[in-house]
Amino acid sequence: MFVSASISALAPIQSSLPLLSPMAAIAENPPEYSSLPPLIDRELFFSDPEISGAQLSPNGQFIAFQKPLDGVVNIWVKGIDEPMEAARPVTEDANSPIMIYFWSADGRYILYAQDADGNENFRLYAVEPEVIGEAGVGARDFTPMENITAQIYAVPKETPNQIVIGLNDREAQVHDVYRLDLQTGDRTLLIQNDGTIAGWAVDLEGNVRLAYRQSSENGQEILKVEENGALTPIYTCSLEETCEISRFHANGQQIYLKTNRNVDLAQLELLDATTGETELVESDPEGQVDFGGALFSPATDELVATSYVGDRVRVYPQSAEWSADLAFLQAQLPDDELSIESVTYDDKLALVGAYSDINPGSMYLFDRDARTLEKLYDAVPELPSQNLATTQPIRYQARDGVDIPAYLTLPQGVAPENLPVIVFPHGGPWGRDNWGYSPVAQFYANRGYAVLQPNFRGSAGYGKAFLNAGNQQWGTGVMQHDVTDGAQYLIEEGIADPERVGIMGFSYGGYATLAGLAFTPERYAAGASVVGPSSLITLMENIPPYWMPIQDSMSLRVGDPNDPSDRDRLESQSPLFFADSIQAPLLVVQGANDPRVLQQESDQIVKALRDLGRPVEYLVALDEGHGFRKEINALAMTAALERFFAEHLGGRYQPEMSPELEAQLEILTVDVDTLP
Repeated sequence: MFVSASISALAPIQSSLPLLSPMAAIAENPPEYSSLPPLIDRELFFSDPEISGAQLSPNGQFIAFQKPLDGVVNIWVKGIDEPMEAARPVTEDANSPIMIYFWSADGRYILYAQDADGNENFRLYAVEPEVIGEAGVGARDFTPMENITAQIYAVPKETPNQIVIGLNDREAQVHDVYRLDLQTGDRTLLIQNDGTIAGWAVDLEGNVRLAYRQSSENGQEILKVEENGALTPIYTCSLEETCEISRFHANGQQIYLKTNRNVDLAQLELLDATTGETELVESDPEGQVDFGGALFSPATDELVATSYVGDRVRVYPQSAEWSADLAFLQAQLPDDELSIESVTYDDKLALVGAYSDINPGSMYLFDRDARTLEKLYDAVPELPSQNLATTQPIRYQARDGVDIPAYLTLPQGVAPENLPVIVFPHGGPWGRDNWGYSPVAQFYANRGYAVLQPNFRGSAGYGKAFLNAGNQQWGTGVMQHDVTDGAQYLIEEGIADPERVGIMGFSYGGYATLAGLAFTPERYAAGASVVGPSSLITLMENIPPYWMPIQDSMSLRVGDPNDPSDRDRLESQSPLFFADSIQAPLLVVQGANDPRVLQQESDQIVKALRDLGRPVEYLVALDEGHGFRKEINALAMTAALERFFAEHLGGRYQPEMSPELEAQLEILTVDVDTLP
């Protein structure tokens, strides 16, 4: 994508799973798959990328990126004119991969967030690339507190030694706002949360100007922060609408706002921070999808491009210069989607990411003045793209006539007839799948499966009505029907073998898997749930404390277990209470430290099925949270999933695995009979 877009709430990071059955039961290469491309090693799909996540320092002196160090993803840095081979590590985490980092405004510091084994209690650290290697110099912990989740609100250009952060150390449910001095580590309280504020907006100078809260009485409110600290509402929308602050305008008086108040498709508007008046900036020129994302000039803070995500990404430059840049880049990289990953503060250099359905990502350094484009790296250089499958956007009709957008990946080399299928609903659930490289889809296509990724009702991006149609429609409602109807569509088209349809997913997709097996047992031959909730009652009763300010929205979308009538409905939509309907083999995967979907969710469905004598396998990682981030765990999950589906759906399977991987599978595999 050329410009950034937002992501969703209940989605995981990456994941892992179990294997229990005898290997002899699986055909390594069924005869029907003899025309498939060569079997690609699972490690090329699910190992950590060789290099990823590059960012330019704002002053243009350095390029930072993520790369494994002794098997763990760390941050590396090279000089702008140095070759990639000259890069050196500036962090040395030996336990957990560093997934989140950014530069300070002057390029002096690299700041990164790190939790412990997936618990999402993120602390904020900093390193100075220019002094790394000197005696006694290492990472500094700016938030040395237990059980906090730091948030980053602003990295102002005007005060490069200071950033604005949120901390929930005083009260776990809410974040107070601090100014953090990067040289001294001192924190200055700017404003204390009154217990209701879900988020804060900071202007380009680093001043806290706006707050955001929601309630069942007043809906969603954007509030002006007065000089005396008082909060004055200036903009409201309902809980079923979007009013999402993007950033301040260069004039300091207006805010870019993504909103669908009084319209179906979210659009970009400018909100006056004093009067609350709005003016339209742009809505989808094709009238199909919500506003997607925006790119701003670091030099002028002006809006320079917008994007919309339909079947593919559409980009609309907002200036002649960026229009020329986009044309140049598209001419150089005609087969890829493009994204501007970072730009120097003088607007002269940019990092351009390129990806497609068969390219997990390449990175280029773009000199906007010289019109040069230098390739820095491929994320997975050894991946044989010629043997990967194409992913096509499709539409199918749900049982009530609504068109459901989806992506279909068909295995290369075989006719799209009578294939084993994996239905792969996304997490969130208030997100969506996009066209591009999916390691899951490509991996299973290489094993001979067709893979369907449905954007069921309740998915974001397709308008307010489409999103809200999913409210409280989990499991037995249209959200699940749309997934089921996608499988039925493939059967009716002759693509799917009706006896070999499986379902798997992460987070909400894991729930949809459990719901599919419980509420439509006749449809699926096997399922795999990764960090998926089994009871909507216990899910809602155990949301993370810092989600409490958005609890009203969660109740609207899912339900309120404290409301007796709602509780009855939630029970009727919870697969746990219908475990006796589950007949197909199930594989369950869980991270022990997951703060969103507690291990209880997986334990209880596994025990219920065990007690019923139903086939269930279970993997638990003691050092993971909402998805598996550590490479060895991700590979263990993949090997277990691959083997599980090969046994029950008949796809290809790679039996070889390293002794280390085999040992890790044994560590993760839970003997279900030992569960209390």
